[in-house]
Amino acid sequence: MDRAAPSLFILSRSDRDALCERATACGWRAIAARRKAGAAERFMTSQAHVALVDLRGVRTPSRWIADMARAVDVTDSALVVLVDAADADKTVRLAAEGVTHMLVAPFSDEELGTVLHLAEGVARRLRCDAQPVAPVAGGNRSGMDFLTGLTDRQAAMAWLDHALAARAVSTCLLIGISQFESINAAYGPVVGDALLARAAGRITRIVQAAGWNGALVARMGGAEYLVALPVREDASGQEHALMLARQIHAAVARPFVVGAQTIRLTARCGVAEALAGDDAGRLIRRANGALADARRNGAGDICIRSADRRGRGVDPDRLDADLRLALERGEIGILFQPQYASSDDRIVGVEALARWNHRQLGQLGAAMLFDAAERSDYLLPLSRHIQREALQQAGAWPDALDGLRLSINVTANDIAQEDFLPRLLAMVAESGFPRERLTVEITESGLIQNLRLAGDVLRSLRGEGLRVAIDDFGTGYSSLAYLKALHPDYLKIDSGLTRDIAGAPRDRLIVRGIIAMAKSLALTVVAEGVEREEELALLAREGCDIYQGFLRSAGVESPELVALVSSIR
Repeated sequence: MDRAAPSLFILSRSDRDALCERATACGWRAIAARRKAGAAERFMTSQAHVALVDLRGVRTPSRWIADMARAVDVTDSALVVLVDAADADKTVRLAAEGVTHMLVAPFSDEELGTVLHLAEGVARRLRCDAQPVAPVAGGNRSGMDFLTGLTDRQAAMAWLDHALAARAVSTCLLIGISQFESINAAYGPVVGDALLARAAGRITRIVQAAGWNGALVARMGGAEYLVALPVREDASGQEHALMLARQIHAAVARPFVVGAQTIRLTARCGVAEALAGDDAGRLIRRANGALADARRNGAGDICIRSADRRGRGVDPDRLDADLRLALERGEIGILFQPQYASSDDRIVGVEALARWNHRQLGQLGAAMLFDAAERSDYLLPLSRHIQREALQQAGAWPDALDGLRLSINVTANDIAQEDFLPRLLAMVAESGFPRERLTVEITESGLIQNLRLAGDVLRSLRGEGLRVAIDDFGTGYSSLAYLKALHPDYLKIDSGLTRDIAGAPRDRLIVRGIIAMAKSLALTVVAEGVEREEELALLAREGCDIYQGFLRSAGVESPELVALVSSIR
């Protein structure tokens, strides 16, 4: 078969012939299979660029898709799954497992052609003769890493210096494969080299599938990779970089099949935003520091070092030194962002947010505050301070705020402490705030390494009358694993899914599935980052219970909160 021609392998239990006809009409060469037994082997020998797996009517999609997903990884191909619009739960599971190309039935020939074309483009870039995502300066092949086909470290640093001087880079991600030396020693250098090349292919695939044209993907040596993202008008550096980091983390976490071996890797990711005056060395050092943070126990798999507009050009060392004094001076303040009932716009709760009122620099956001805390190893004292301050203020609320729920954030590092449970309960008792009105929010990306411990601790909290929420649900690769292990009372849908939901059918389908699943488990759904009336209307129509975001209110101090609640009531 001619590898240059677009070729499609179709696995469908009941609609094989019709799919073949439609694919042929779209200009594809179709190869079909009806049974999953032996289908993966047939696909691997077919040299097809894309596998289309029809999951309509399939009760156990994971069994159908597992072998095909491994075959796709081995052959540097692309996977498209076909699902029914009514099967929202299946769509959510697939999205959580990292499936990036989904076709929802019923679909037009134009939609079929578009999805297959996008997938085929990804597959072609993954083939052995694919070029690096960003060209090496001067087009010199000496700047290529011959194991992975990516740009090498020397050429990447030169590219970064040039791009930073032109202010064309927004963010860089430094990705490290954990304990790769042990894997290399156990399986040998041949398998190790194959894993490095396969990981490079997956990272490249995710970057391309996410639409980051002009990004640089490079191998920095050993088991470390760099992704440098260009400035884009439609993408905020921190938020979109974090979403991409999660997708890369999920892609690398899927099993690798090398010969007769099935091997799992874990990636850690350090994210750093470019600052004015940065050169390549300075930016990479910050990313390397974030990667080191991510590798520490309890820090989670992804750490970000950001800079909001006020912080651009601010010396990080100065912020680190100022932080310890900031707690003593009372510069770390608390704002409360209202949470509204979708049914009638009543304020039913608030989330406590931290702000740093710096004496010289003004108000700094939570991202800069927590970055400084991570760098200076002051995260635990800061987290405890924020929890205590929020509880003390809430305990002093006037009668006008009776019945209002309070949500406080807890980190994986907090949960890892032996005295976390008695310490938190003591803070609650000291504040006088009713336990039954307190919700503890856990950010899902920070729980991966301590999931069992987190489950035990949260069950104990629930036994004391507190409630538990999983924050940022829907963007991490193990969302469903958290749901199973932690038994939350609330699911908070990540703002990356709710933002622009009116114009993003795929996000809308995923949100619909999350809400339907939550309702079947009797959970309360909270949507974050709601900024437009159209978004709220869609969320309410799907059954979302509570929302928060700039549409109604940013974070406010306690006196403003009293006035706001009184005006609505």
